[in-house]
Amino acid sequence: MGKSRTKRFKRPQFSPAGDCQAELAAAANGTELEEDDGPAAELLEKLQHPSAEVRECACAGLARLVQQRPALRGLARREAVRRLGPLLLDPSLAVRETAAGALRNLSACGGFEVCDDMVAKDIMTPLVPLLRECSDGLDSNQPPPREEKEQSRSSVENIANEAVNLLWNICECSSRAVSIFTREGCLESVLKCLSRFPTNVDLAVSAAYCLQTVTEDNPELLRAFGAPALQVLEAAMRAPASSMAYILLKTLVAGTVWNLKDIIPSKSQAETISAILKILSEVLDVDAGAVVMQMKEAEAQRLRAAAETEERSGKANGVGLTDDDEMEETPPGRRVRRKTMISDLLPPTNEELREATALLTAQQTALEIIVNVCCSEDPSDDEWEEELSSSDESEAFMESSLGDGGGQLLSPLCLSHETHAALTNVHIPRKVFEKTAFPSSAAVDVCSRSPTWKPLVRKMNTVQWRALVCLQSLVSLLEVEHLGGAPALQALAQHLSTLLFSQPDLTEHADFLEAISGALRALLQTMAAKNIAQCMTPDQLMTLCRAGIQSGSVGVRVNVVSILGITGSVLAKEDGALETLKAIGCFLLEVATKDPSLVVVGEALDALFDVFADGSEAERASVQIRLLSALKEFQPVFKMKIRKEGKGRYSPDQLCVLDNVKTNLRRFVAYQEAVEKRLTA
Repeated sequence: MGKSRTKRFKRPQFSPAGDCQAELAAAANGTELEEDDGPAAELLEKLQHPSAEVRECACAGLARLVQQRPALRGLARREAVRRLGPLLLDPSLAVRETAAGALRNLSACGGFEVCDDMVAKDIMTPLVPLLRECSDGLDSNQPPPREEKEQSRSSVENIANEAVNLLWNICECSSRAVSIFTREGCLESVLKCLSRFPTNVDLAVSAAYCLQTVTEDNPELLRAFGAPALQVLEAAMRAPASSMAYILLKTLVAGTVWNLKDIIPSKSQAETISAILKILSEVLDVDAGAVVMQMKEAEAQRLRAAAETEERSGKANGVGLTDDDEMEETPPGRRVRRKTMISDLLPPTNEELREATALLTAQQTALEIIVNVCCSEDPSDDEWEEELSSSDESEAFMESSLGDGGGQLLSPLCLSHETHAALTNVHIPRKVFEKTAFPSSAAVDVCSRSPTWKPLVRKMNTVQWRALVCLQSLVSLLEVEHLGGAPALQALAQHLSTLLFSQPDLTEHADFLEAISGALRALLQTMAAKNIAQCMTPDQLMTLCRAGIQSGSVGVRVNVVSILGITGSVLAKEDGALETLKAIGCFLLEVATKDPSLVVVGEALDALFDVFADGSEAERASVQIRLLSALKEFQPVFKMKIRKEGKGRYSPDQLCVLDNVKTNLRRFVAYQEAVEKRLTA
């Protein structure tokens, strides 16, 4: 398994001010867009208006419009990027901010293709000098400004926040943008934004996201990090965790520092790695369910207080609520008038929701960083390593099958002593295990009842899924004693089984099924290698595999097939497992002959080799299910599929491995012929 940091995820987007009502209303009502006379053409035309206020309102309208997917194609056709780009350097600060916000939303909603197109259309040309101007405006060495200059400073920070978010989105999708970032010296500007963390944590978080992205696998940029830059990062890591936003900031900066580990002096390596993992450990220590409940209650109290204040104000002015007023629900016993203004069209400004979201994002990010800490540049889950070298077919097959312990191989993982010690000293394994539990049912229930809080349910699930992925790395990496010993692994296997079979319909939860099947696979592989008794019953095993093989995810199908191979190879050495081995063999044969993916087919064949490589029970089972004749019949079909489907659909590494499986199949057939001849003699 390689690095796991997800490259695209839903971003907080720019929310334009609510003073451009006509333009925003037109954009908000433009769900049924027409090719020629929709709102896009009118808004783009107004970008050239001599009035700064009109330009600002047009940008604000576009910031809303780009969040509607049907609008993206029309905006691309009308060259929206080329028309918005120059406004990043508009004389009006308000226009700069809304133009940057519109482009930020376009990059966040449009995905990889849109971001690549933005770079191709030269968005970096105005963006780089805008960042430099913002950096100059943020210079903390300037004397204390007057009140009007303070307002200007605030505007500069707002512009910087939108610009850095735009830069982050583009750099995450475009290697060319990262090259421009490095070449044009954007690092200094982004670090200046990060240094504002004591007074503007939102800007600092945006800068930290950007830095974590551009420092990953970028040796050229790393050379630009001198002592002053490292001091800025260190200061941010040491910031007090006074809010969930600061916890998120510290987590992101820890990820950036991990990316920089190769330039940190060797004498400071241990201390730095320890500091990084201590931050991640502290993030995982927080009970997210409890925080969500606390924030929801705080919101309810605030709304009750606001309703009471409004009610008192209405009575004082002789104004009461009527049945005709549009209402919104608040906590029981209170109703408050819904304000019918354009700001209602915008995402709600809710500090409690922002805090809960920041914590869940921090925990997800922490788990992703731990995976990156654990994993070197490993082959992907769709690749195998070469295994055979002996010329004698049956002996070569036996040696390879007994040697790999069952299932697909992962390249060896290794950690420095400093990293290994830091992982265990701050109890990372235990805290990751705890995060694999289902989210708090009370928190899920509370969030599910509120439309604005409901997205947090998905975020809580994502933390669990990331923890399961992280668990795979830890189980593959650490020695059994550092994971708590054999009893802890058996308890963990039981825990994962309970999680798995508590789902009423496994196939409806693809993300969860992929994460937990991968975790089970890694755990069972470790337990098999250490001769630790496994906990899944044959019925549970077959239930998992029947559900998993129906998944549209190749990863899920590979995992369940590998699990069968691991478990079957253990059972083959035991007495009384004949019927289970027959069921496993029939299942794997069906997968090998019917699955549309050659990757899954190859894994199923490898699993068959593992299960039926040795043992008297396995030999009897193979004869009773007529394994030899089935594989002989499938052998030419497999060769033909590799020849016809391989090129263009699979990578060179995958083709090399499939060719190796083809060779193994020929050797296994020869081995089975010898087995059948001996048993029937």
